[in-house]
Amino acid sequence: QVQLVEAGGGLVQPGGSLRLSCAVSGVIFGLDVMGWYRQGPGKERELVASIIRDSTDGRGNYADSVKGRFTISRDNAKNTVSLQMNSLKPEDTAVYYCNVRSFSRRTDYWGQGTQVTVSS
Repeated sequence: QVQLVEAGGGLVQPGGSLRLSCAVSGVIFGLDVMGWYRQGPGKERELVASIIRDSTDGRGNYADSVKGRFTISRDNAKNTVSLQMNSLKPEDTAVYYCNVRSFSRRTDYWGQGTQVTVSS
């Protein structure tokens, strides 16, 4: 099994920054993609950013709504994935979920979610 534990959510004013982190433990072998999703009030869960776990360039893929403001990164030695969120907007308010996908196991693993609230 794989366990994901998130940290770093909270309340921030518009224009502020937060950094989310996710620690991955358990059966690490065979994990392919790491990412962050979010679900805002009354909205469906959406992909925010993802990164290939074994990529050499470390580039992430981003939803259009967060490009230029959010940066995803991973540290394979520590088995962590992080999301740096800058220039936060009220519409970024959501529960953010860490996700890890294994293609070989055809399985998605999820964290418990962490609340991010952007409000003045």
